[in-house]
Amino acid sequence: MPYSNASNLIRHVTLRQLQIFEMVVRLGGFTRAAQALHLTQPTVSMQIKKLSEALGLPLFEQIGGHAHPTTVGRDVYVAAQEILGRMAALEDSASESQGVVKGDLHISVITTAKYFMPRLLGAFITRHPQVKPRLTVTNRAKVLQRLRSNEDDLLIMGQVPKQLAVEAHPLIDNELVVVAPPDHPLAKASNITLKKLHHERFLVRESGSGTRKAVDRLFAEQGIKVTPYMELGSSEAIKQGVMAGLGISILSRRNLRLELLGQHITILDVKGFPMIRRWYAVHLKKKRLTLTASTFLEFMLTESDHILGDTSLSKQPLKSKG
Repeated sequence: MPYSNASNLIRHVTLRQLQIFEMVVRLGGFTRAAQALHLTQPTVSMQIKKLSEALGLPLFEQIGGHAHPTTVGRDVYVAAQEILGRMAALEDSASESQGVVKGDLHISVITTAKYFMPRLLGAFITRHPQVKPRLTVTNRAKVLQRLRSNEDDLLIMGQVPKQLAVEAHPLIDNELVVVAPPDHPLAKASNITLKKLHHERFLVRESGSGTRKAVDRLFAEQGIKVTPYMELGSSEAIKQGVMAGLGISILSRRNLRLELLGQHITILDVKGFPMIRRWYAVHLKKKRLTLTASTFLEFMLTESDHILGDTSLSKQPLKSKG
């Protein structure tokens, strides 16, 4: 399109409209786009309507109760991604030339990482106070959904998806241990076999959880089938269940610091444990990281162990009082 013929669009189309439209298409709906942009749904609908009027063509059509981009809508989506990408690159280039790390930093983490990520972000913001972090804590299924949709700069997870082309950077160790209430009959036992745990009441995460998958795989390799006693949606809920005497579980040692120090939970001495896994910082393989995101990634890779320390206070299982 010649520049002179684009004057109407230049006068009436805004970058904010393109950002909203791109988000609606990429996330597959007006409601999800509104939530991601912290806008009301009527505001999103109004801006899409204005963009459509400026172009003189409909951008969405209703099919089976869902809004899908029209042929023109798909062209606009490609153009919007290119324009917004160029703007992001321009902002990043300006920041880099000034030597200043600033702007938005979008991080999504699985629930087990919520215990350490705020500390890393806090330390990073102390060094780079002009950075505005946004932290999303959710389950593995939603983290993978956000990864596919390219909603974040970086995602922190314990199991790298094989079905997506990603770059995965190993961060800190994630030690999985078997935990029980301090007065559990096996609390003082040594070299407990997995087979001996066969009839214990297990509190487990939901089926899509990375921890659940690792544990299920371990038991399957030993030919042991464990029927979950309760399935809970978060590590915090499981910790509360263990402390209440509902059963035993397998959790990350890093998430147990306070409970171990207070002797509200004990680690059972089970053969094959701790299971050593890793947390990873992940992004799509072709994604161009902003200066802020790449600086934070380097910060995590080099400073995580120093900032978070190790788990030495809980390296040995703490037994019940008395």
